[in-house]
Amino acid sequence: MPWPSRKRGKGAAADKKEPDAKIAKTEEETQDKEEEKSTKPPAGSSKSGWKNWKKTKESDSGGEESKMTYCHWLLKSEPESRLEKGVDVKFSIDDLKAQPNQTTFWDGVRNYQARNFLRAMKLGQQAFFYHSNCKEPGIVGIVKIVKEAYPDHTQFDQKDPHYDSTSRKENPKWSMVDVQFVRMTKRFIPLSEIKAHHLAHKADGGPLKNMMLFTRQRLSIQPLTQEEFDFVLSLEEEKPH
Repeated sequence: MPWPSRKRGKGAAADKKEPDAKIAKTEEETQDKEEEKSTKPPAGSSKSGWKNWKKTKESDSGGEESKMTYCHWLLKSEPESRLEKGVDVKFSIDDLKAQPNQTTFWDGVRNYQARNFLRAMKLGQQAFFYHSNCKEPGIVGIVKIVKEAYPDHTQFDQKDPHYDSTSRKENPKWSMVDVQFVRMTKRFIPLSEIKAHHLAHKADGGPLKNMMLFTRQRLSIQPLTQEEFDFVLSLEEEKPH
């Protein structure tokens, strides 16, 4: 019996409290066309933030994946109800905890770069679970990858809001992974607090100076360096500002 669909809502709308988000369209609408053609970083992005990447040309059907050294991730999901083509895409960390074995598939990603990040994930790697598009976005817990990338079945489901009529079963465009709940963070780590550290690190140097949460904030799947992950995780030990 298949798990109930996660009804992905991750990153499909901008975080309401993210001051740098200036685009009203979804990540798929704003980035897919350019990223379908090329894996080059966007204009204005930090060169040092991309220094570990070997960029390759990709085709509509997937192409060769960019090689990277990132070993942790940040996954955005919407904890509040929002209808997308008549389907509620809400999925909070409590919804994940309620799944069988506290595990589910991470479906519905329809952005080429985010998809490539999914395909780069390795078994056992950990990710922050980030509540997005809500009153106070931020990190609420940790999950781990328990199954590496495989075809996302929702791309073939005409009743699913993420159906893609251009994708073929013999050569699927979109992938998903399975994730399992690990634990809640010791406290909620809000976006505003992470951003304050990011700005300080940009000015004076530090592990968050190139964090993709602020350089590519529209992406619902984001890589983290070991230094970024460790620093953000250390914030759970501090008193809220």
